[in-house]
Amino acid sequence: MANHDLIARIRTRIDELNRSERKVAEVILRDPDAAIGMSIATLAQAATVSEPTVNRFCRNFDTKGYPDFKIQLAQSLAGGTPYVSRSVESDDDASAYTDKIIGATIAALDEARRTVDPKRIERVVDHLSQARQINFFALGASAPAAFDAHNKFFRFNLPVSAHNDVLTQRMIAAAAHTGDVIVVISYTGRTRELVEVAQLASESGATVIGITREGSPLAEVCTDLLPVDLAEDTEVYMPMASRMIHMALIDVLATGVTLRRGKSFLPHLRKIKESLRPTKFPPAKE
Repeated sequence: MANHDLIARIRTRIDELNRSERKVAEVILRDPDAAIGMSIATLAQAATVSEPTVNRFCRNFDTKGYPDFKIQLAQSLAGGTPYVSRSVESDDDASAYTDKIIGATIAALDEARRTVDPKRIERVVDHLSQARQINFFALGASAPAAFDAHNKFFRFNLPVSAHNDVLTQRMIAAAAHTGDVIVVISYTGRTRELVEVAQLASESGATVIGITREGSPLAEVCTDLLPVDLAEDTEVYMPMASRMIHMALIDVLATGVTLRRGKSFLPHLRKIKESLRPTKFPPAKE
């Protein structure tokens, strides 16, 4: 695999590493730019491992040692067009970057399809189906998924809201009770405000569902989790495929809740759908 995919390779293989090498990977993935500037001694200290462990980690990724690893790590960060997408190069024409972006999204969705755990889906659907009310929280690029969730879930005849304002999120979390479900959507799971809101909601008695990276600070404070561990470096590039996976998971959960309600609930959904007919022009005739 090309050098510019080194960060993605580390993320993909992190679960295969032994405990000590995983600590090295976590330090590097937490801040790749900072890792490039670290000496081997500094990195070993940050990961609380020995220098030979760092060298062994580097050789696991087909490098000649730590200096060579840092060169490849720098090339990985430099790959693609910064702040756009890792797969896009600066001289790509419309045909090339269109194909790359859509192709990368298809590949990410297929990976999610193969790795999503149906048991986790069932548990989250249980929480949502039994909720007294549901709130969807997100910030930044994840916010559209929260508002899309509101559009889907308000049809289930229970109080539903979506918020991307931290102050509103904190107030709702503080006022939450047992029976409330709060779904927090974040690709990195490292946004401090969202982690604090999730912790506050949990302390208030709410069930907190995280759609985020497994092992992230947000995941650690959630009641249950739907992990999204796509190798997308949103520290450097715009979030793209991860947003599509979030929305796909929202569709999966909405479908699960619909099926859980049973056939007797379908007339309610039909009534909502038919209420929109007067707002549309009739379809064009062939």
